[in-house]
Amino acid sequence: MKIAHKIATALFTVSLLATAGCASTSTKEGTGEYVDDSVITTKVKASIFNEPSLKSTEINVETFKGTVQLSGFVAQPEDIAKAGAVARGVKGVTAVKNDIRVK
Repeated sequence: MKIAHKIATALFTVSLLATAGCASTSTKEGTGEYVDDSVITTKVKASIFNEPSLKSTEINVETFKGTVQLSGFVAQPEDIAKAGAVARGVKGVTAVKNDIRVK
């Protein structure tokens, strides 16, 4: 009976550690957040691609916990604001850090 109790305790400990390994911190995303951020990044990239005035190949998009960071270069100053507005319009985006520069 003691062996069964030790095995059950060991399995419980392993499952608890595995669950804790998926938890998020302020500097690390959990598994679910990573998937959500990947979806947001893809949607923002698609929205920028579908905007005719923006060159999606020159704009980089990264997402961390719902905050989208835009970087890269555009030809016109108006395009900086346009890219930020497009990103803000995507569902799931909580904030936008716009680091795009004019060439």
